[in-house]
Amino acid sequence: MLSDVERVFPMVEITRLPKAPDIVLGIINVHGSLVPVFDIRRRFGCSEREYGVSDQLILARTKKRRVALAVDTVQGVVEPTGKPVDAGEILPNLPYVQGIVKLPDGLILIHDPDTFLSFEEEAALDTALSAGGG
Repeated sequence: MLSDVERVFPMVEITRLPKAPDIVLGIINVHGSLVPVFDIRRRFGCSEREYGVSDQLILARTKKRRVALAVDTVQGVVEPTGKPVDAGEILPNLPYVQGIVKLPDGLILIHDPDTFLSFEEEAALDTALSAGGG
């Protein structure tokens, strides 16, 4: 949800985090806090590519921690006026998608960052962050 987003900023150097789940590109330092960076392309099964200086990071909050989401671009912020349709009404058990909002020129998929990691991935990330000094 939009309320989970803190800010968007240009891509920075990402430090690899050994033994982190595949979805985690590594960690970044945000004002003295180590923040894991999630590879959204990998999570949603999109073709992988190297991220570069023209890409962006979305800094968001989950119930457990701050995370950065590596994205190709952010084209703007849209505050939907209509009520989101529950993703389960469209396709039951659709992973990682909380809802769908219809816009005049397309659709917006609403993602819940708290569900990006499985229980096992969350535990592996906790272990990797602890070993890495986070």
